[in-house]
Order: sequence, then C-alpha cells, then structure tokens
Amino acid sequence: MQLVEAFVERLDGAPVGERRRWSDEFKAQAVAAALEPGINVSALARRLGISPPQLFGWRRAFLNKQKEDVPPGAPLPLVEIVVGDVVIRVGPDLGDAALRRLIRAVRSA
Repeated sequence: MQLVEAFVERLDGAPVGERRRWSDEFKAQAVAAALEPGINVSALARRLGISPPQLFGWRRAFLNKQKEDVPPGAPLPLVEIVVGDVVIRVGPDLGDAALRRLIRAVRSA
C-alpha cells in the first residue's frame, strides 16, 4: 500500500478574491434605479460595478417580495406602461414573456 499526499491549489481562472457583500442600502438604491422607466438595467449594473444578472436577481427578489406583502383578497397594484397612444395596465403577476408579447403586439398594431 502506498500513501499519496495531494495539495489542492487554486485552479486557473478561479476567482482570486472573496465574495463581495453589498449593503441592503446599496441594493435598495440599485433596485430603485433599475425600476425607473426607460432604464437599461444591464448598463446600470455595469455603471455600478456589478454584473447584470446580479442586479436582475435583486430586482426580481424585490418584486416577488412586493407580491408577498399584499394581503390575501386585496387587489394587486397595477403598473401602467405607455406605448405611443396606448396605455397598458398590468399586474405584478404577469410574466416577462407575456409582457414582451403584449408590448410587441401593441407596437405592431
């Protein structure tokens, strides 16, 4: 029987630093900015020095939390989207794909 000793080293391409932690205040400000009408979330994330998927995740978590905070039986708040002369009112329960299809349909009409 032969004993083999192995040493684990950092793999090439592995992150060098530790995970960064963002304050709740920073996240709240980033999400508020990401929810502004007409904002490019990916560009905003790059300006803030974070990855776009990270900001999209924070935004999704915030919107899901808002849905959970609505008491049962209470009407869900509506969001108004203006496309040309058309006003679209949607609730937070409408999925991203359905909203995109709806906006495309209004734009092509």
